[in-house]
Order: sequence, then structure tokens, then C-alpha cells
Amino acid sequence: MKNKLTDRQKEILDFIQKFISDNGFPPTLREIASNFGLASTFGVKRHLDALKKKGYLKIESFASRAITLNKISNEYDLEKTNFNSKIIPIPVVGRVAAGSPILSEENLEGTIAIDSNFFKNNKDCFALKVTGDSMINAGIFEGDLVIVNPNEKVSQHDIVVARVDDEITVKNYEKKNDKIFLIPQNEKYETIVVTERNNFSLVGKVIGVLRWFN
Repeated sequence: MKNKLTDRQKEILDFIQKFISDNGFPPTLREIASNFGLASTFGVKRHLDALKKKGYLKIESFASRAITLNKISNEYDLEKTNFNSKIIPIPVVGRVAAGSPILSEENLEGTIAIDSNFFKNNKDCFALKVTGDSMINAGIFEGDLVIVNPNEKVSQHDIVVARVDDEITVKNYEKKNDKIFLIPQNEKYETIVVTERNNFSLVGKVIGVLRWFN
């Protein structure tokens, strides 16, 4: 059959399916290559082209994480397959009143509905409306909604939502010699250096960005 998968194509498709199921988003070409011990992504691209031609994948581009499944490897349509997805409500936080808990009623502007497959752990997640342009070089613009997970472990250089005194800010996180730096991604702004004088707390890790084009 023209659309029958080779053994390697099936292995790659199975890996993509499992990766999406485990992580909520597709793997990069480099992650696929690494899993199969391939030295470059050229061989991966060749297999993905074949899977796309056979109707199993849709690939918007070969940019990072641009793979969408059309069919699964047992040749049933995705529409007939239960991925145990469900739509979950995520509260949307607008401007945060000084000193108030971030999810207090006065700060909430409504909810958005997101498929649970986009999350590894959606417990307590919320969306924060971005104000200002301090993170534009990280692809975060005023009016965007950043999805924040307060339970995710924060590592060096992660994008975080933090409270410094009465201000909520979105910045890159860095810790050196017991000092915390909140680094903007716009040269117009200076790094915030957190000192013992500040009332500081990490609200959560930014795990996604939503934007609408009007």
C-alpha cells in the first residue's frame, strides 16, 4: 500500500504521539534525532516529509514544535481516538491591585478555555494580561496573555511572574551568589536587583503565551 509506514516511520510517529501525550506539545526535530541516535536532523526531516505525504502529519514549517498529528500509527483518524483531553477554565488576571493576592476577585477579568493536553500539570494555572513592553525581545508583547504555573519548578533564565513589593512583573529569572536578578528583554529597561529590603516572592513560571490578531 502506498500509505503503508516503514518500520522507522512508525517508530518516529509513535515517538511523536507519546511525546505529545506526555508533554502537551510536539517534539523538535533535534529531540527526535536525539531519541533515535541520529547525528543530524536531515534524516528526521526526510521521514517527516514522508509521514506528511502519507497524511499522518501536518507541518506548518520546520520551525520549532510545528508538527501536528492528523492520524495515529494504527491508522485510525484522530477524531476517532480518545486522547483523554478536556477543556479546562483558566482564570484571567488583569492589573493587580497593590498588595492584594494575585487571584483575588478584584484582579480577575474572566476565564479562557484551554485543552488540557497543552499542560503537563494544570493545577492552579492562571493567565496574566501583560502590560508594558519590557519583554518584547522574548516575544511577549503588551496585551498578550501569559499562562503561569505556580507549581512548576523555576530554573535559571526561566521567564517568571514575580512580586516585588507591591508590583507584579514578568521577567527572566537569574540567581547568582544568593542575589536574585529579574532581567527584562528590552534594552530600554534596567535589571531589577532584589535585595533584602524588598518584599519578594515568585508567583510562578510562564509556560505559554496567547495572542490574538484583530
